Amino acid sequence: MVVRQHGHRGAAFAALAVAGVVAAAGGGCSASGGVAADDRPGSDPGAVLKAADALRVAGSSKARTSMEMAAGGTRVTIRGEGGYDFGRRMGRLQVVLPRDPAGTSEHRPITELLSPGVLYMKNRGAGVPADKWVRVDSTVLEDGNLVTGGVTDPLTSAELLRAARDVTFVGEQDLAGVRVWHYRGVTDLGRAARAASADARGALAAAAKGFGADAVPFDAYLDEAGRLRKVRHRFSYLNQGEPVEVASTTLLYAFGERVTVTLPPEDDIFSGEIKT
Repeated sequence: MVVRQHGHRGAAFAALAVAGVVAAAGGGCSASGGVAADDRPGSDPGAVLKAADALRVAGSSKARTSMEMAAGGTRVTIRGEGGYDFGRRMGRLQVVLPRDPAGTSEHRPITELLSPGVLYMKNRGAGVPADKWVRVDSTVLEDGNLVTGGVTDPLTSAELLRAARDVTFVGEQDLAGVRVWHYRGVTDLGRAARAASADARGALAAAAKGFGADAVPFDAYLDEAGRLRKVRHRFSYLNQGEPVEVASTTLLYAFGERVTVTLPPEDDIFSGEIKT
């Protein structure tokens, strides 16, 4: 297939590849701040570093995602919902794009299949037949697909935390009926790429090269089993010289729920040029 690559940094980011919505519109862990954590796994600041491992042990879950960004004076939010198999590192999400600037119509939901190093999208639009899938190699995208598809891969969100530093314990709270421990800190894209599991390393290495800054602030919420229940990353990059801020949030629940993901056959992959 032919996927047009953009010549300037950031042009492929943050759902510009998803229907052009926006264009249309080293350290360790330490607890601080005077809040004490108890001895359960989710309350240990070091558990933030192990969030990806805890998810693999959990096996699977349902997921909700949101991506908020501002560009050209317009703020948009892209939402997704589905499930993720952490063992196979595969997920299926329905991604809902915001209304057109005039507010008179909505884009069709995009089905996204997440797999190691590859993103599949259906209902991509922009000249792609409705019954065909678009396949994108995440390792060649300037952001490693952290924001391109309008969704940050849930396991990649956790892999990013392997390089967490300056972690502080914010407090204990209730999140959708579950007791969680809230942590805040900063992760580093370059260090996360080096620390990540093999199937996430390529995409994170691409992101480390593509983003203008390695530092990514985050808020992470862990349950008593050390599982990531919610994480919010704040990415920043330059698009044609203009700063763009993207906040990506992932909410995980219903752990152990069976998730079935079947990748499309080769005949169903669009082989033409993708318009942006």
